[in-house]
Amino acid sequence: MDQVIAFAGLVLIFVLAFWRKLPMGAVALSFAYFMGTQYFDFTPQQISSGFPAHLIVTLIGVTYLFGIGHVNGTVDQIVASLVAMVRGRVVWIPWVFFVLAMGITASGALSVATLSILIPIGMGFAIKNKINPILMGLSIINGTNAGGFSPVAVYYLIISGVLEQQGVTLNPIPIFILTFVCSLLINVIAFFLFGGYSLVGKTAEETFKEVDDSASPQAWQREQILTILTMLGVMTATILFDQDVGYMAITGAIILAAFRPDQAQEGLKRIGWGIVLLIGGMVTYINVLNSAGIITDIAERVAAFSMPLLAALVLIFISSFITAFASSNAMFVIVAPLAAPLLLGGEIGVTGFFVALAVSVVASDACPISTAGALVTANVPEHLQQRVFGTLFRWGMTVVVVVPLVTWLIFVVGFR
Repeated sequence: MDQVIAFAGLVLIFVLAFWRKLPMGAVALSFAYFMGTQYFDFTPQQISSGFPAHLIVTLIGVTYLFGIGHVNGTVDQIVASLVAMVRGRVVWIPWVFFVLAMGITASGALSVATLSILIPIGMGFAIKNKINPILMGLSIINGTNAGGFSPVAVYYLIISGVLEQQGVTLNPIPIFILTFVCSLLINVIAFFLFGGYSLVGKTAEETFKEVDDSASPQAWQREQILTILTMLGVMTATILFDQDVGYMAITGAIILAAFRPDQAQEGLKRIGWGIVLLIGGMVTYINVLNSAGIITDIAERVAAFSMPLLAALVLIFISSFITAFASSNAMFVIVAPLAAPLLLGGEIGVTGFFVALAVSVVASDACPISTAGALVTANVPEHLQQRVFGTLFRWGMTVVVVVPLVTWLIFVVGFR
């Protein structure tokens, strides 16, 4: 009964938000409070503990830093320089970001750090040069996923560490290769669905004429050089010295604002406050359900199925769906111990199940209520945010249904 009520609450949140055009985050916070206090007997403090403060700090910090970068023209300069580097080959720019994201994440950087650094730049480039921002955002997300399961990547280390505690050993090389290929294929699909083919033959000169003169590289100003150094400093501190990307971004923004206080307020206006509310509300609601044991209970019931193949499919589906609204890292930690009995039973291939689970979970990160999708939505102009949110939501929900089924058929059924 608890599971039915929890799912009904989730459906009501979406119905109210879309039907009456209400802010979904605010609706979710209200549902989290009343369901938590009146049904699960939580205190308001317990409910608030599920608010994703760390993710909110990341969203605010990164969008503030790059907001100032937009105000002082740095992002435009980066965009123009990238155009100049690929003169006559604009069609390759989404793939440049794909490879860059893959390389950074595969080297051991946190996925959120890679996304936080590359998405604002990629969105700026896409808007200036009439590349579909959905295509650019998905290219960066899929690239990050493509590198997310290298032997030194954070995703891989999390799930392999959890499974090893349960007596399950993974083979990292085939896992990395297969997850990379899957993410690459997903991005090929996105490339053709969201206008990549229309960029074929489009030259940098044509792009300059279609936008305006500001799309051509200009002389770098002192504050723009300082902004670049600050962004590189944030990237270095995050990737090499394991510093938190959100707090480092806020620190960088404050440094830039101290040199140009007149730009501080303009930068604040570029923070995606609506997205902040959306993410905060939805994740809080999901965490209420998690704290009540509903998510774990569902997974345990599935793991107890008498048919291992069906149990594997349902676990992958549930993990993909929940990750569309929550953290991939958290989902790996929850699902891995529950999947261990299936894997140890010998009827499910370890590598195949891991690949299907991994690809299904991270692919759903593109949903705009999850971290990656939220960053994409937050970094497009305000007049485009609603449309981008809707498109990413439809893509995310499609991925949640299609990717688990396809990967299960190929890697779980096929790898037995």
